[in-house]
Amino acid sequence: MGGQRNIEGIEAAVGAAFEQMIPFNRVLGLQIESLDPEAPRLKFEMRPELVGNPVRQILHGGVISATLDVVGGLAIALASLAARPELLTMAQFPNIGTIDLRVDYLRPGRGKYFVATGRVVRLGGRVAVVHMDLVNDLGEQIATGSAAYIVD
Repeated sequence: MGGQRNIEGIEAAVGAAFEQMIPFNRVLGLQIESLDPEAPRLKFEMRPELVGNPVRQILHGGVISATLDVVGGLAIALASLAARPELLTMAQFPNIGTIDLRVDYLRPGRGKYFVATGRVVRLGGRVAVVHMDLVNDLGEQIATGSAAYIVD
């Protein structure tokens, strides 16, 4: 039971770190939808401040790429904690930095809300690779991404 409480505490800390401690994530309005280490999800609502094309009323491409980058980092943080349980007891999070980010914009960013999912493809000793997806409230795929991160 103590182990479960510890895991819940770590999940709360990860959620607080990604939602509250990183100012840019607050600007984007990112909220944790799932802390599943296999496929964590972030959600955000469409807001006028996030529009990149006022005529078409679609998301700014930078919002899309930033969200995919954040969910990639979240996926690595959770996978690292799952792979190295000793980090749970030390209450440490790995330092994660983006090396390379590729985004494919598939559809205009229309929707009431959007959900980004990250999946770790490889978690090496120093480099991790993640694939990410962004869908709207109708389940339409808006963008995909892949990224490499340095992890220490």
